[in-house]
Amino acid sequence: MLDPGVQGQALLSFVESVVKDDLLASLITAVLIVIVTAIITHLLTNFLRGLLSHDNSPLPQSSIFINIGRVVMWFIGISVMLSTCFGVNVTAAVTALGIGGLAISLGFQDTVSNLIGGLQLSIMSIVEPGDHIEMAGVRGVVKDVTWRQVTLETPTGGLVIIPNQIINKNTFTHLPDVEKIVVPINVSKDVCDLSLFTRCVQEAVDYSVQRVASLHKPSKVLFDSTTEFGYSGNVILWMSEDDDVLQVKDAVVRAIAPFSAKDFAQPGSAPEALAVLASIVGGESRGTAEAGNDADAGEADASGPKAS
Repeated sequence: MLDPGVQGQALLSFVESVVKDDLLASLITAVLIVIVTAIITHLLTNFLRGLLSHDNSPLPQSSIFINIGRVVMWFIGISVMLSTCFGVNVTAAVTALGIGGLAISLGFQDTVSNLIGGLQLSIMSIVEPGDHIEMAGVRGVVKDVTWRQVTLETPTGGLVIIPNQIINKNTFTHLPDVEKIVVPINVSKDVCDLSLFTRCVQEAVDYSVQRVASLHKPSKVLFDSTTEFGYSGNVILWMSEDDDVLQVKDAVVRAIAPFSAKDFAQPGSAPEALAVLASIVGGESRGTAEAGNDADAGEADASGPKAS
C-alpha cells in the first residue's frame, strides 16, 4: 500500500503538470475573466438602476444607459480576455475595426441612427419615461427609451413601438401628465340594455367627476366578463396626476349609485333611466334624449290611438 505522503506528492505533481499546460491555463483564465466580468456587469446594472431612479438624478430612468453600461463592461472584459489569454493585439483589432467602420455603419445605418437618436432623446431629456406624448395621431405614456425604440402605452393598454430616429425626425406633442383611474363595476343580469346603461353612466360620471377634478377626455365603460349574477366591467377615466384619486373614485360611485336594475330591465325603459340621469346632470343630454324619444315613439306606436 502506498504511503499517503507519496500519494499527495503524486497528485500535486499531476496538478502542476496540468496547470503548466498553456492552453488549459489560458482557458481557465478566460473562464475566470468571464465570470468576473459578469459579476461586475450585474453590480453595475443594479448601481445604474438605483442611480437613475433617484429623484436628484440628472438623467431619466431609461434602459438605454443601463444597456450601454453593459456593452462597455463586456467590451472591456472580452478585450482583457483576448489580450491576456490568447495574445490578441486589441489595439490593432480596434484600429482595423475603425478602418472598416464606414462599411459597418452603412450596413447598420438604421441601428446606429436609432442608437444616436436614443442618446439624444435621453441625454437632452426630450422624452423620458412617464411623459405623455402624441405623435401621428397616436397618444400614450412613455414606458421606456431603449437603444432602438421608444415604447408607448396607449390609454387602452396597448403598446406602440416607435423607432428613435422616427421621433427625432418628426414633430410630436408633449401632453399634460395624466393618470388612468379604473373603478370596477358589477351590473345585475336583470339589466338587458347595456348600451343605454353605458351611455347613462358615462354622462353621469363625466358630469359628477368634472365638479371635483379635470377630465382629460370622456370616461369609458367597458365590460370584460360575465358572472353568475350579471356582468363585470370597469369605468375608466383619464385625469390629471394632481387630482385626488380617492375623491374622483367617490364621485364615480356617487354618480352610479342612483341607477337601479329596474331602470334598464326592458328595452323600452329609457324614460326611467333618463329621469335618473336628469336628476344627476340637471336635464336630459342630447345623446340619451334621442334614445328616450325613440323609446317613447315605440310605445306610442304599440299602444295605438286611445278612445275618447
